[in-house]
Amino acid sequence: MQSLEPAVRRGDAEAKWMVSRVYDYCSGYAMAPAAFARDTQVIREMAMRGSPAMAAARERVSHRCSRFVPQDDLSPRMIVVKRTEAAEAGSLAAEASLLATGKPVKQGEDYARDLVERVQESKDPDAYSALSPGMGIASSGRVSMTDQVAGTQFSELAWQLAACRLGLDCGPQSSLMTSYCANGGICSTDPSQDFTSFVYDAAIPRQGVDVVNAMVDSLMREKRKGQ
Repeated sequence: MQSLEPAVRRGDAEAKWMVSRVYDYCSGYAMAPAAFARDTQVIREMAMRGSPAMAAARERVSHRCSRFVPQDDLSPRMIVVKRTEAAEAGSLAAEASLLATGKPVKQGEDYARDLVERVQESKDPDAYSALSPGMGIASSGRVSMTDQVAGTQFSELAWQLAACRLGLDCGPQSSLMTSYCANGGICSTDPSQDFTSFVYDAAIPRQGVDVVNAMVDSLMREKRKGQ
């Protein structure tokens, strides 16, 4: 955050996007550090199969976010504010994230379809990843998503896997793996496993592998507007 401040003051869109990502990543810890630590300890003491991995992920968040305090206001509302600022400055990833979370910069199906096409054309791994939460079941039945990789249980994963293939950090210690585990309890039992390996190992049934691979391949291809 501190290293990004000069660029943010200059209005740099990517710096503003990165600040919004810091807010998002650290929000759960920063809003109540003591409670976050207590919850981590409770999870560890439950001694369930996934408890060690989830506790370790939460400890990574605590360590990385330890300089934040509640007064910094890394609240959900401020995440949207920072993300909107980044989108208005020109960050495609921030714009995609706002659409995915139901708070788009503009309303309307035409805008939504245009943004999805711009993301796919950009081959920007951050934009692919940011858009992914909105491309699963949440987009089922949307007219704007016709002929897009959208609307099924595998679509969100396909967008995320494409982001990894495009160069997003999807390693075992990445913010992606850490957030899935720390916030959602979706953890790999193998600490050396990256996101792609984890998805194919644990999240996709064997009969769904070909379907997901076809989706990812489709997202990696060039696509002209209107097609």
